[in-house]
Amino acid sequence: MLLQRWDPINELRQVHEAMNRARRGFVPYTFDHEMESWSVPLDVVQEGDNIIVQASLPGVDPEDIQVTIEENVLTIKGQTKTEREQTDGDYLMRERRTGSFHRSLRLPDTVDTAKAEPYYEHGVLTVTIPKAEAKKAKQLTIKVGKGLNGNSK
Repeated sequence: MLLQRWDPINELRQVHEAMNRARRGFVPYTFDHEMESWSVPLDVVQEGDNIIVQASLPGVDPEDIQVTIEENVLTIKGQTKTEREQTDGDYLMRERRTGSFHRSLRLPDTVDTAKAEPYYEHGVLTVTIPKAEAKKAKQLTIKVGKGLNGNSK
């Protein structure tokens, strides 16, 4: 079972974004000139002996993504740029995210971080992290018959 970590900063960011959307709805022709940073949305799945982390990064060039694992903390970060900056007029709405992004996730101590494999396709970064062999559950065989000291039970 994987517990979801509470991230108060992310919750504050979501409230801030909701307030900005509401403000844009009431005051026409306003927008944020530059989104300074944004949080990467993640899905984390346990599939057999692997933990699979999927990050939605549409439109991000794979060369602009950095994936690191240090002290069992997976970090995904990078930066996006706009393809063409609008200079003829003011944006009426700007929802495509630009700027830097960052997301960290603490991994359980049962994974083998040295064998983690990141893969990027169709705007989704997938990081597969296998469970460490030494940490896998061992199936024990139950012996029937004589006990330890030769007595039948």
